[in-house]
Amino acid sequence: MKALLLSSYSHLELADLPAPSPGPDEVLIRVAACGVCGSDVHGYDGSSGRRIPPIVMGHEAAGVIASVGSAVKNFAPGDRVTFDSTVYCGECSNCRRGNVNLCDRRQVLGVSCGDYRRAGAFAEFVSVPARILYRLPDNFPFTEAAMLEAVAVAIHGVNLAELAPNSTALVIGAGTIGILTLQALKAAGCSTVFIADVDMQRLDLAGKLGATEVLLSDDSLLKTILDRTGNEGVDVAIECVGRGETIAAAIDAVRKGGTVVLVGNIQPNVDLPLQKVVTRQIRLQGSCASAGEYPQAIEWMAAGKIQVKPLITAVAPLEDGPRWFERLHSREPNLLKVVLVPNADIRMK
Repeated sequence: MKALLLSSYSHLELADLPAPSPGPDEVLIRVAACGVCGSDVHGYDGSSGRRIPPIVMGHEAAGVIASVGSAVKNFAPGDRVTFDSTVYCGECSNCRRGNVNLCDRRQVLGVSCGDYRRAGAFAEFVSVPARILYRLPDNFPFTEAAMLEAVAVAIHGVNLAELAPNSTALVIGAGTIGILTLQALKAAGCSTVFIADVDMQRLDLAGKLGATEVLLSDDSLLKTILDRTGNEGVDVAIECVGRGETIAAAIDAVRKGGTVVLVGNIQPNVDLPLQKVVTRQIRLQGSCASAGEYPQAIEWMAAGKIQVKPLITAVAPLEDGPRWFERLHSREPNLLKVVLVPNADIRMK
């Protein structure tokens, strides 16, 4: 099969590799579409330490089942499916609690980190356990289905915020996850959703996709938020960047007793304004991946409550992957989501 192989850091090549053979509880999927995640770009240059070459990356994908293992009962060849990026065991204490994203034996597709190596979906075929599969509606485009993993991540963060009806919220970061989080907040019943970023073009897109107001993330952000909320602050701030200064801005922007959900994950350590958190009784909530939000993501996307098509910058064949990774890595302006297509003959709708 053709696969996009990270053979060394910052070097991707289209390689001929053996197609995987599904185990008894696995299915083999012909990949129709696979999105490039920011974590793939950080893995591409070695900065994350979680894509040790050689590895086939890619975990935001959808396709058609080609074959099933002997123990698989509920899926069949020809089924249109997507799948969780997390391969969870289903047996540990966290899985039994429903926290499959915190599985003690958790693996992620397209990741090699020293502890494990799991081939991903930048390839014509990928093999995954049937327990992480979700069926797609017949009219659900595969290129948009490749965004379901990111949508589930956004919904998971919103669910953890435990919103009251008609809450006010601030999203910091208008990248892919930030704009999806904005839409998930609106779909969940937030009456007012501000979004802040340093990039006006991304903010313009966020405005078109439902933001109450778009704000530049600068020294005036806190004053603007206080002006818009009667000097109280928002009920919830969801931080989608992962840097010390943006986390501090999220903490400043919430009201007393408010909640800050931390979705962004760039810096491993940040300074924490402890006295502000303690004396204002602010809840800090980490958010990791997703935990069963795929059906909700499919429902909201199918109903138009969350739109992903405006976030897709390009849909390109797998062989163009190296060029797109170079452009994403160089932080070329106006690039959000790139979706690669390993099997162009699969019907996209």
